[in-house]
Amino acid sequence: MLWLIIGLILFLGVHSVAIIDAEWRDRMATRLGLVAWKSIYGLIALLGLVLIVNGYGEARDSGAIVLYQAPVWMRHITLLLMLPVFVLLLATYLPGRIQRATKHPMLLAVKIWAFAHLLANGTLADLLLFGGFLAWAVADRISLKRRAPIAVPGAPGGRLNDGIALGGGLVLYLLFLFWLHRALFGVAPLG
Repeated sequence: MLWLIIGLILFLGVHSVAIIDAEWRDRMATRLGLVAWKSIYGLIALLGLVLIVNGYGEARDSGAIVLYQAPVWMRHITLLLMLPVFVLLLATYLPGRIQRATKHPMLLAVKIWAFAHLLANGTLADLLLFGGFLAWAVADRISLKRRAPIAVPGAPGGRLNDGIALGGGLVLYLLFLFWLHRALFGVAPLG
């Protein structure tokens, strides 16, 4: 559980720099140079992610502390909630109506993903992982109201982008549902 916590601190911490002090982030990027800043940022985030994955797997395998037992039907709600997550992830980089309507599709995707997984999973490790990401995404969304937006690199705007996000998101959802989730995380969403 310790590695999961350290990983969350590193990963969510580095992603919270702009929430806490966007001006400091900008000064550091200027002082170090954008490439160096992004390299340090990326290495910390990658280390955090590796620790999260390993720590969560270790916590799950070593007799997880169960806080609540979700009813079986809650898994169906989780599966349904996960459908827009992949569309929103793609819409982050494909400017179109979906991106304009949701304003921050990546943060909305993280919130839905985290909430959906909290509905179906009730161990302490689940609460730390998914609850941590949910709290971070809510805090980041609130902080965006008081700071200047940063342009997200992506495809040029176009009418086809929403179709690509919808089609690609559905394909990704099906891949995760029938294969990738089990291959990556050892859990089959459909049992």
